[in-house]
Amino acid sequence: MELGGNGALFACLPEQPAPERAGGGRPRLRMAERRQIELRAVSLDQLVPADHRVRLVWRFVEGLDLAGLYQTIKAVEGRPGYPAADPRILLALWLHATIEGVGSARALARLCREHLAFQWLCGGVGMNAKTLADFRVEHGAALEQLLIDSFTALIQAGVASLERVAQDGVRVRASAGAASFRRRSTLQACRGQAEAAVRRLRGELDADPALASRRQAAARRRAAEDRERRVKEALAVAEALHVEQQALLRKRALRAARQGKAQGKKADEKPEKEPRASTTDAQARVMKMPDGGFRPAYNVQFASDTRSGAVAGVSVDNNGSDMGKMAPMSATLADHYGLRPRQHLADGGFAKLDDIDALAQAGVETYVPVPSPRDGTRDRHVPQAGDPPGVALWRQRMGGEAATAIYRQRAATAECVNAQARNRGLRQVLVRGLDKVKAIATWYALAHNMACGWRLAEA
Repeated sequence: MELGGNGALFACLPEQPAPERAGGGRPRLRMAERRQIELRAVSLDQLVPADHRVRLVWRFVEGLDLAGLYQTIKAVEGRPGYPAADPRILLALWLHATIEGVGSARALARLCREHLAFQWLCGGVGMNAKTLADFRVEHGAALEQLLIDSFTALIQAGVASLERVAQDGVRVRASAGAASFRRRSTLQACRGQAEAAVRRLRGELDADPALASRRQAAARRRAAEDRERRVKEALAVAEALHVEQQALLRKRALRAARQGKAQGKKADEKPEKEPRASTTDAQARVMKMPDGGFRPAYNVQFASDTRSGAVAGVSVDNNGSDMGKMAPMSATLADHYGLRPRQHLADGGFAKLDDIDALAQAGVETYVPVPSPRDGTRDRHVPQAGDPPGVALWRQRMGGEAATAIYRQRAATAECVNAQARNRGLRQVLVRGLDKVKAIATWYALAHNMACGWRLAEA
């Protein structure tokens, strides 16, 4: 069947008349007329309902201090340059998109053209995917300060506090394929190939400038240079991981020698595998995911207030374990707000004794389940002989009913924050690198605090 003149698959079919009813006569219908010219004396503001959620987003953004974002704008009055889009518009667009589960700059740009609520936020200011994508990841420090300001505002309003915080981690799929991970020897060969490709492209362009259009030649060269850069980054990471692996092996050998064991590996033991790094995202690491599989990911940590449910701190790393992340988060909160939480709640994966003792010395009570001992006859809540004072107090504290009641608040707070972030799309990031991934996680935390403010205001 041939297509019609307008390219539609069924354009060549004859127009179907309305069927007659059994009682005689055709039904009278109101037909669509899309070519009728109309003059509508309305504004964007009139088209958006007064109780629409997008108005709450804009009101939230208007209350933020965006001086740090305005200082980065190069176009100023009295000097040449194309005016930049108001940072309030970009901030509101991404906050509303995050609440709606939109995480792609291209999808957001399309919504700015097609969706009335996003058009209302733009207010006639044109948007494109490049501007939106750059704004989302280029202002990580400013976003972190906005998160601090939003949580501080909740504290001043009397609905939040740093008395008790719950911390938990969520593993987010990285923008790197499992097949992109290469060993050091393979990366060295890839680097040689990438460098040769760049030299070849430069030589061809110098020898015959008319070989291709300038735009095509520049695109090919940028792609080759980008490939060379990413391979070099992956090789540097692989070298660092190799050094760490060798240091760990030496440490194990020394420990075995002190214990009087034979040095070296047994005949049936497998040799240590050479570490690998991704040529797509060198900072991503393969982690065990909640479904039991292993995929490239980042570990995003949220610390939230058990009273309001708002997020007070965010951190991102490429270590799949939660062990040892309580003390750094507590120090970060102390740096942001000038005081540490008095009580810190976390699940059993955070139970590192050094962290618990360090927090106890800083005046922080930790509420983390005590691991079950290997000796089933020993009470895990009884202090051991070599326990530091902070660890001994922690064991005794977790054996009481009061600690059990307090620890119940962890799941209702931390798990809720993680679940809402996943429901809004924090399952896989489309950016690469720790700094950009942290910026994305901060967007989700800021949107979460905005929604908490709405909920607490209605209570």
